[in-house]
Amino acid sequence: MNSTTTAPASGVPTELRYALMPLDGNGIAVATVAAMLDNNAGGAQARVLGPGQVLPYGTVPVLVTDTTVYGVTRLKETLLRWGPMPKPWLVWVADAPASPVQDARFTIRALEGRLAGVARLPYLPVLRAVAGPDEALEYTDVQTAAEKLRHTIEGK
Repeated sequence: MNSTTTAPASGVPTELRYALMPLDGNGIAVATVAAMLDNNAGGAQARVLGPGQVLPYGTVPVLVTDTTVYGVTRLKETLLRWGPMPKPWLVWVADAPASPVQDARFTIRALEGRLAGVARLPYLPVLRAVAGPDEALEYTDVQTAAEKLRHTIEGK
């Protein structure tokens, strides 16, 4: 699979930068993380891979899961099968306005060596009340989280 995509609005070729892989379901949080990383490129810079899709050459793999023990267990299972691909980033999405439980935190700490990095996304209550990621990105707290997420992964 080629990593070059055409941006729908401009018709200009753009490199796909991020390939997202949801670990515990493809809900509003995953769609919003994809939109955050895409940064208004119309899906040309970040997209969610479907089951069985191959990681496009040259893209940054991004695993997305929530802060539950179940989500972290799925992460551990995925990393055990990861193979020779580039180390993935983890976007760890808070599922509640509280710290992750101790077991989840300890497991993430133990797995950090297998990851390119961990980007923590705070609990965003607005995700419970929006119809999609475009609507979510209208909110200041989501925009702020998006900036921090891109800053963390891009290292700027």
